[in-house]
Parts: sequence; structure tokens; C-alpha cells
Amino acid sequence: MILLFRNMGYLCLCTLSVLAFICVLCRSEADKWLYESASCEDLKGVGSFNTTCFLRSDVRLNSDLSIYGTGNLEILPHVSIVCPVEGCLISFNLTGNVKMCQYASIIAGSVIFSATNFTMENNSAINTTALGGPPPSQTSGTPVGYDGAGGGHGGRGASCLKSNHTKFWGGDVYTWSTLSEPWSYGSKGGGKSSESKFGGNGGGRVKLEVIDMINMNGSIVAEGGDGGIKGGGGSGGSIIIHALKLKGFGTISAAGGRGWGGGGGGRISFHCYSIQEDIKVTAHGGFSIGCPGNAGAAGTYFDATLLSLRVGNDNVTTETETPLLVFPTSPLWSNVYVESNAKVLVPLLWTRVQVRGQISLLRGGSIVFGLSDYPISEFELVAEELLMSDSIIKVCGAFRVAVKMLLMWNSKIEIDGGENTIVTTSILEVRNLVVLREHSSISSSTNLGVYGQGLLKLTGYGDTIKGQRLSLSLFYNVIVGPGSILQAPLDDDSSRSMVTRTRCESQTCPTDLITPPDDCHVNNTLSFSLQICRVEDLLVNGLIKGSVIHIHRARTVIVDTNGRITASEFGCRKGIGKGNYSNGAGGGAGHGGRGGSGFFNGRLSEGGDMYGNADLPCELGSGTEGPNESYGHLAGGGMIVMGSIQWPLLWLSIHGSLSADGQSSNIATRNSNGSLIGGFGGGSGGTILIFLQSLTLSENATLSVVGGKGSPLGGGGGGGGRVHFHWSNINVGGEYVPVANISGTLNSSGGAGDDGGHHGEDGTVTGKECPKGLYGTFCIECPVGTYKDVVGSNASLCTACSLELLSYRADFIYVRGGVSQPSCPYKCISDKYRMPNCFTPLEELIYMFGGPWLFSLLLSCILVLLALLLSSLRIKLVGSDCICHSLNSIEQRSHHHLPHLLSLSEVRGTSRVEETQSHVYRMYFMGPNTFREPWHLPYSPPNAIIEIVYEDAFNRFIDEINSVAAYDWWEGSVHSILSVFAYPCSWSWKQWRRRKKIHRLQDYVKSEYDHSCLRSCRSRALYKGMKVGATPDLMVGYIDFFLGGDEKRVDIVRIIEKRFPMCIIFGGDGSYMAPYNLYSDTLLTNLLGQHVPTTVWNRLVDGLSAQLRTVRHGSIRSSLVPVINWMNSHANPQLEFHGVRIELGWFQATASGYYQLGILVVIGDYSFHNMSQSVLLERSTHEYPRYLFVLFSD
Repeated sequence: MILLFRNMGYLCLCTLSVLAFICVLCRSEADKWLYESASCEDLKGVGSFNTTCFLRSDVRLNSDLSIYGTGNLEILPHVSIVCPVEGCLISFNLTGNVKMCQYASIIAGSVIFSATNFTMENNSAINTTALGGPPPSQTSGTPVGYDGAGGGHGGRGASCLKSNHTKFWGGDVYTWSTLSEPWSYGSKGGGKSSESKFGGNGGGRVKLEVIDMINMNGSIVAEGGDGGIKGGGGSGGSIIIHALKLKGFGTISAAGGRGWGGGGGGRISFHCYSIQEDIKVTAHGGFSIGCPGNAGAAGTYFDATLLSLRVGNDNVTTETETPLLVFPTSPLWSNVYVESNAKVLVPLLWTRVQVRGQISLLRGGSIVFGLSDYPISEFELVAEELLMSDSIIKVCGAFRVAVKMLLMWNSKIEIDGGENTIVTTSILEVRNLVVLREHSSISSSTNLGVYGQGLLKLTGYGDTIKGQRLSLSLFYNVIVGPGSILQAPLDDDSSRSMVTRTRCESQTCPTDLITPPDDCHVNNTLSFSLQICRVEDLLVNGLIKGSVIHIHRARTVIVDTNGRITASEFGCRKGIGKGNYSNGAGGGAGHGGRGGSGFFNGRLSEGGDMYGNADLPCELGSGTEGPNESYGHLAGGGMIVMGSIQWPLLWLSIHGSLSADGQSSNIATRNSNGSLIGGFGGGSGGTILIFLQSLTLSENATLSVVGGKGSPLGGGGGGGGRVHFHWSNINVGGEYVPVANISGTLNSSGGAGDDGGHHGEDGTVTGKECPKGLYGTFCIECPVGTYKDVVGSNASLCTACSLELLSYRADFIYVRGGVSQPSCPYKCISDKYRMPNCFTPLEELIYMFGGPWLFSLLLSCILVLLALLLSSLRIKLVGSDCICHSLNSIEQRSHHHLPHLLSLSEVRGTSRVEETQSHVYRMYFMGPNTFREPWHLPYSPPNAIIEIVYEDAFNRFIDEINSVAAYDWWEGSVHSILSVFAYPCSWSWKQWRRRKKIHRLQDYVKSEYDHSCLRSCRSRALYKGMKVGATPDLMVGYIDFFLGGDEKRVDIVRIIEKRFPMCIIFGGDGSYMAPYNLYSDTLLTNLLGQHVPTTVWNRLVDGLSAQLRTVRHGSIRSSLVPVINWMNSHANPQLEFHGVRIELGWFQATASGYYQLGILVVIGDYSFHNMSQSVLLERSTHEYPRYLFVLFSD
């Protein structure tokens, strides 16, 4: 079971307000018994109305019955309560539950039940059909006369009288104001004679007021009576249901009665929070025997909880309307449904139909706004959605629609403004979506504007939008599908003449076409007949046609293969270039070209004159006339304008056709007796004016303003029309892009004459004046070998380049955007020749020195001078060899006689043991040794060497050594280039330059520097006090300082004691190519070997290096934790046995943030934890000038 839960809930639908009813119960067995009140026993029941009453026998009444109580009621199967009197009232007002069992029934004029729950089992019934009392006073529900028309109530009764000018109906509607609480009887149908004044009776009334639930599987009917063939059917009555829930599979009907003219439907109102959709609710009109296609009008079904109105005729065909009068504004209704062949009339002038949700017309439903005899009013329809399927909306007057969505399926909206010019423009404002499908159409005999912000789509064949003037604007996308049509004006001659009248005698360009207003409104003062305005993209697969088609403030227009935009035969019927008719000879009309002369029986009729401006055309094509007005006219082509000067099209792509051709004639004119008396001339082509940036005319596509063909018997052809492309933003030079891609047909030819008639002259195809270097209609580049240095489009402006200065080995070359200067660019015919003269290298050299003669003379002089120079060099070289030989002999003899005299630099160095004992301090270079940040040493000597150096000289040495350590700019440039184009080579390049740099530093300290910063005389003399070294990966460099040996003994001891604590910096930088490692050369091993066995120290170095390979520079803090743990668990326990401890730290941070990792080696009790702050600060002053962080394992 599916329940429809309503939006507005009830806590309680009705309260039990028990009034004092005076009940008269009449029962007849032999005679009539009268009771002032009735009990359960009086109705042949068992029990009491204050407990539970079971009715077991039929009860027949002839007057009203009113019962109340606090108990329950159950009417047993096949039990009936009948009061066959018109308007008879049966009322049960009970506090408990009411149940009608199978085949139980209540028949009366009015039936009222009040209960907590109400149940109707299968085939049970409450029937008030044809038992209605008199309708309300001052109503016209019962028809007048003897036409056999049906009675009216919720819908009008049908009348079978027909007329071409007058519409008839039977009884009219009433009780519109009590739509939510209808409580009126239906009306009687009309009779067909004075003997039978009335047809079927009206339907009765039913009201159920239930607090909780109605379970209905029976039927509740209040239908009109059957009038037969002698009278009209009665109209349906009223049904009101109040309940919290309504469910079941029963039927509720207030349909009109059958008769000569069918009765109108009644009124039904529900006040239910939840309704099961399986319940059938109907209020259709009654069938008309006299006119089967015109049944009574549908009644109304109003859901007071949802505030929703439904008018449906159950697919019974009718031509009679259901009038809907004033729509409420507070609160607004939610939805209105017109369906199943129901016809609704909104007759009141200036009516606004507004709902909060949908207005749906489904399955043949229709709405008529206004009266056809008075099309002077304006009607408004406001809703969220307007949904139409197989339905029609007719409007007599103007129509304004404001919805978010309009969906039409095989439906029509027809707007008839009549011939009264005071009717305003109809506006359809659809904010999100407009879709027409399956032969849907929107048409207006006056001006029509369709506005939106989303998509407008005419899906396929038969979908149309037409109007006298039509404006589509503000849509993001407009799609005209295959077989669909946009058209304005309409097809009749008067509509076309009304639109073109003001343009046919004027050669002044209308301002609204060249510089249109921004508001995109539609009115009679504007020049266009069909406007598409402020639309992003327009896709045409169908047909767009009109007299003056204006598309502006659009981004792209695509005319697909089957698409057509045409103004052909929609132009003037006379016009400025009108074709003349004289003595059977009809001349063609003129426009862009003169019309062809007509010729008949030796007589010649001149064609129409040429008119308009080829550079900015804005005129309609002209037509031709016949012998008199009865023969009519042939029309010229209309006008198509796309874009504007301010808002040009971004792109126009034509794969179908774009045309404004003149009308042709294939029929000769005849006299009244049927004899041929000559022929018409053809109409002239119209105008296509396009403001755009880019055009594509694909293969098989056409753009034409062709003149019309003359009719047989000498009709002259019409002159061709005018086409103008007004290009916008033509790029020049190297930024040039072709503005047009033309593969299709561009035709402005004149129309053909017939049988002696002359051919019309061709029209014009022009473009905006092209900038320098470009020419033609489509501003293409001047041919290779020509240049254009003026503005214009004529091909003759492309002037041939001069050949005087062009070498026979060169050819002119293509230049993007054309050549705009007389000096045309050229290129040598082969790469072996060099620009600009196309000489070979030898020829260039010869002509560089003045030509062949001067070059030969100069070459001879050079050869003579070279011979003299070589002769001189030979003499010198031979002499120097002798001198060198003698000097070497002298030197050998000197060494032989004085073997013990050697220079100080040739004295042999000390042994490694002596070197270890004399070592004082190792000073590390700062920085990563990259091209951007090379090695450098800090100023001021460290505390460990302060006593063996001169401070000023040391600072000068720092300046010199830092300058030597710096890289040249080109080394970094080569590295950057290799990093981009050959990254593997960049690493090799960097390592090679680093190796060169360390060798350069070693050479500088060893031989070039005079060691003037050292205090030791022996060190200065032997150049042995300092030594440069580096780790194998060249990431860490250092300078070792040694004692000279001539210091005092006391000083030597004090200096050597400052070796520890000692810093050892790790090699590498934590990258994949250079991981961190502890490098211990022979000197460090020997120094530490004085305190720790060499094997222990080497194992420490290997183990720590293995741990450091897992450390990455990007995650120092997290990856160093295992290293610290390893030092505390493996390294320090073994070292402390020998009085040594190491700690991890980072040192020597540079200004860029680069720092070096290493260890601090502490000897004896002088541990890192009990080092004084002064010692730390003292050592950090030079080893780590900015800061020192030590990572403790604990």
C-alpha cells in the first residue's frame, strides 16, 4: 500500500461539536409512523448509539434523519438506508467508529457522517445521485430554454447548439468561492419541450468528518441524473472529506449526468493529510447524446491540504469549458492540474494565475485565457514550472509568463492579439529551461518575447516558435533542432508588410541594427522582425526565417549541415529598386546590381535601379509588380544582420545555408480569358551584414543573396543583393590569423531571365578595409613577392616587389601577415650561400676587402710578410736552442761541484709520527662547497692556534684563501645548463670542479702562500706549518696547523693540551649521492690512537658510518635518533673504558642556514656534561660562529 503524505499536516481535522438535532424518523410498513427521535431499535438495529449499534434490516425514509451518540455504528451486509426524496438529509454524528459492510448502502439527497474512524467495505455505497435539492439562489446552474442543455455546477453543462460566431453552453458554474468547502446541490438539466421542462436532476451532497482514518473500498457518488434524449443531464453535486488518513481502492465521483446535453461535473474537496493514490476520484462531465463530441465540462477536485486544484474530464471529449475565476493570493495555491481532455476558461480580464509549484496541462487538457471577441486584456501566469503534454493554451490578448521551467510535449501555446494595436507584447520569461518536443509550438499574432537565462531547445520536426515580431534573449544556449522553426513575421502578406513597411522606402541604416540597445526589448519601433539577443551560443539544425533577422551580442553561431537561416522572399514587395511591368514585360528588381530588363512581344521594360552602400549595406531587397494588384507581387530578399560594431560575433560557422534571395516566378501572367499576357520579373536579393572576428564556410555550405528568376514569357531576372563582412580585431604581422576559411559557395549573382528577359546584374560581396599586408574581402596575405603599404581591400594594392636588389641566388619568401614595406624579405636558394648577398664564404671574404682585385693584392702582401716573419723566427729558435744547451751544461756542473747546497724548500719533511706529535688543530671550511655557496673560513683565529699565529696576518690569509676557494661564474652556469639538459653529467661536472678546487687550495698553501701568519720561523721558512686536506667525497675541507719545532717547551705542552675536546665533522650532505660518513684519516687515527686502541677506533668509524647512511637531510631530527641510540649503546661503552666519550652535534651554520654534522670527542674526565660554559662558548666562537646544538642521547 502506497501512501501520499501531504505537506500540511493535521493534528486533528475536525472536532466533535455536537449540536442539538431534532430528528424525525419515519418508518412505513403499512402506514407512516412519526418519531421525534430515533434509537438503534427504531432503525431495526441491535444495541445503542451510545455503545455499539448493529443495523440488520433495510430502512426506508421519506424525510430527514439525524442521529447522534457516543458509541459505534455498524451497518451489516446488504442493509440499505434509503430516503428517495430530493434533498433528503441523513446525518450520523457519533463519537466512535462507523463501519459499512459489504453491499451496505445509504441513498439520500444529503449524507453526513461524523466519527473517529470510518470504514466502507467492498461494494458498499453512499449514493446521492440525482437526489439533489435546489441549488443556491441567484445561480444559473439550470439552463434556460428547451435546448436539452446540461446543468452546470463545477463545470458548465453542454449545449448541442452550434454556430460559427457564437459559442453556447448549458447551465453555468457557481460556488467558486467555496471551492475548499463545497456544499451545494447540482443543478437540473434543461428540457426539450414545455411538457418536459427539465432533464436529469442534480447530484446530492456528501460530507465525511472523520478524526482519524477512512478506509474506503466502496463508493461515494454524487453524480447528476440521466436526462435521456428528452433533456439534458444534471450536474454533479458536492463531496467533502475530512480525515487524517484516506486509503483504500474505492471510487469517489461527482460526475455530470448523461443527457441530450451532458451535465457539468460537480465539486470535490479533500482535507486529508495522507491519501492513497489507488482511490479513483472523478468529476468529469456527462456524455452528450445529441453531440457526442461535446460532453459536459469537468468539475473541480480541490486538495485543501496541498492547496492543489485538479480539473480532469477522464478523457471524455468536450468543447465546453470549466471557468476558473479569481485565484487567491494569500495563501497561494501549490499546483493546478488540467488533464484528460478537460477545458478550462479564465474569463476575467486582467487575471493573474499564480501558484507556488506546477501548472500542468496533460493528456488533452487546455486553458483558454480571455474571450475571443475581446482580445484586449493581459493575462499573467506565474509558477515554478509550466508542464504541457498533448495540451493547448489559448490566449485572447497579451500573455505574460514567469516560470523557471517550460516543458512542452506535442503541445501549443497560441496567442491571439486580434487586430487591436493596443495589445501589448507577450512575454515568456523562463529562467532555467525551455524545451519543445514532438510538434510543440508557441505562436503569437503580435509581438512575442521569450527571455531566459539557461537553455532554449527546439528538439525536432514540427517544434516552432512564431510571432509577428519575435525576440529571444538572455539565454546561455539556443538550439534549433532538425525540422524545427523560428519565424517572424507570420506567413500571411499583411504580417510581412507590417514589418517591412518602414524599411522599404528608406536607404538610411537603422541605428538599432548597427548599434543596437542593450536591453533586447521588442516593440513596433524597432527594425527587426526576429531578434536573437545576448545569447552565448546559437546552434541551428533547423530553420530560422524572417524579414529582418538580427543576431547580436552572441558569442558563436553555428549553422549545421541541415540548418538554414534565411530571409529569402521576405523582403519588400515594391521598394526602392522595384521592377517595372509594362505591356506584358516584367523587369527584374534591382539592389546590389541592376535588375534585368523584361521583354515580351517586342516590348522592353527596364529593370529596377541599383541602390545602397556596398561597404555598409542595410536595405531590404525590392520586389516586382504585375499588371494590377490582383496579380500580387514578387518579394525581394530580406536582411540578415549578425553582430554589431560594438559586439561582433566571435565565430560564425556555416555548414548549411545563409540566404536572403529574391523571389522567383515560374508562372506567366494570364488574362481573364486565360490567355498569356507576359511575365513577372524576379525579386532582387537582400542584404547579409555580418560583424565578426572569424568565419568558416565549409564545403557544400552556401551563403547567397541571389536575385530571383524571371517568370516565363520574358521576365527579367532580379539583381543580386549585397554581402558585407565587417571584420573585427584583425591581427597583423607575426600574430596574423586568417579570419575566414572558405570552402563553400558565396553567391551574389543576378537572377536568370526567361524567353528574352535579361539576366539581372550581380550583387556585391565586400569586406572591411584590410590593414597593411592584407587584401581582399577576407583580408588574406598579399602573394609572395608583393607588398602592400596602404589600408584597403583591392587586390591591385598589392604591389610587386623590386627585383633590382634581388640576387639571382635568392627568392622572395612567405611572411606571416603579409609584407607591409617595399623591402620584401627573401632567402637564398641554398644553405651554402649566406645572407644578405647570397655569397659563399670565400666570396664574402673577397668582397669584404673590396673585390677580387683588392683582395688579391692584399693577399699577396700578407704572404710576403708571413714569409719574412717565419724567417726571423727560425733564426731565433735555432739560437735559443744553443743557449739552453749551454745553460744546462753549466747547471749540471754546478750541482756536481756543490752537492750539499740545497734550498730550504728541498729539505725533506718529517715523518708521520712527528707530524702527529706536532699537530695542533684542524680548522674546517664552512659551507657545502657548491657553486652558489663555496667553501670559506671564518675570520679571527680559533683559541687553539691563537698562540702560534699572528692575528692580523691570519685574517689576511683568510681573505686570500676564501678568494681561492670561490668558483668562477661560468662554472656555475655550465652546471645549471647541464642540470636541465644532461642531469647525470652535472654531478660529474661538479665533482670535477671540486677536485680541481681542492688541488688549487693545496697548491696555494703549499707553494704560493708565504706562511707569514705563523709565528714559527722554521714553519715560515719550510712552508710546513699548514696543510690543506678534504674528505674523499670532497664535501668537507680543512686546514691542519702544525708546530714548527722551534717553540718553547712550555708553550708546546700548553698548545697540545688544547687539542681536546676535538670536533670531527662528517663527510657527505645526507643525499643519495653523498650520504653522511665519518672520515678518519691517518692523522686523526694516530691522534686518537694515543688514547684508544686503533682497532677500537676503526670499528667505531665503520659502525658510525654505517648508521649515518640512513640519515637524510630532509628528516634530520627523526633519522638521527637511531644514531644517538647506537652511540649510547655500542660506541660510548667501549670508548669510556679508555677514558674517551663522543657526542653528536651540528656545527658551523652559515647565513643560508647550511650546517655540518659531526661528533665531539672528549678525553678523560673532561666530559661534555661537565664542560664549563666558558669553554663551550670559547670553542663555539670559531667552530660554530652562530649557534651550537648538541643532541644528547638521554
